[in-house]
Formats: sequence, C-alpha cells, structure tokens
Amino acid sequence: MKKSTGSCLCGEVHYEITGSLGVFQYCHCSRCRKFTGSAHAANIIVAPNQFEWLQGEEFLARYEVPDARHFATSFCTQCGSSLPWKSQSDKAVIIPAGTLDDDPDIRPFQNIFYGSKADWYQNASELIKYDELPTKKS
Repeated sequence: MKKSTGSCLCGEVHYEITGSLGVFQYCHCSRCRKFTGSAHAANIIVAPNQFEWLQGEEFLARYEVPDARHFATSFCTQCGSSLPWKSQSDKAVIIPAGTLDDDPDIRPFQNIFYGSKADWYQNASELIKYDELPTKKS
C-alpha cells in the first residue's frame, strides 16, 4: 500500500498517509477559498486509521466555523501552513494536497461547489505556461 508523507513550510510538522478513500477533489466553496487564499482547495480524503502525525503535533492549531457541519481548518502555528484536519464527524481526515512531500498516486477527479466558484476563476489549462518566473520584456 502506498505511503505518502507531508509537512508544513517550516518543517516542524510532519505526517504520513497510507492509501486514500479514492477521493481527490478541488473544492470551490467560499470557506476553502478563504482558508487557502486561492481559487479552490485541492483535498485528498483519508480514513482516520490511514493518517498519522509523525512530528510536531504540538504546533497545530484548529479552527471550526461555528455553523459548519463538516468543515474545519488546521494550520502550523509557526509558519501558518495549512495542514490536515479531521472532519467534525471524526469519519475522515482531509489532506491539503499541497502539503504532501511526494506523489500520492491519486489524481483529482472532480470539482465540488463549482457553482460557488470565484467570479475571477480561470481554468489553469487556459493560461500561458512558464517553467520558471518569466523575465520582464523590454
């Protein structure tokens, strides 16, 4: 079974996932946009028994939106990086895919809350692509 590790930006917090529930999705809801500061969150969902903190659990903070049934957030108190969080129902752990250190061998397959997407959202495949930061043109 595939194991993947993840960490925060400063390296204080590390975790490991074993497998997944087969769900890797982009969420366009306003809560995910606010938390990620981006057009959508990229989340992998695992069962609680497929997740383990390896280091730095003392650096975790959690915020639960008062009127949310499932949503919460978790982040490193040292660097502010988004980190995995257990759903309020305790039935799943949501992994922010950008915090993974390696390839989880699963790919996104759906967009959820797409009807709430940001008005300014533009599909990445439609944009100009650079392999590095582009230079200014004279």
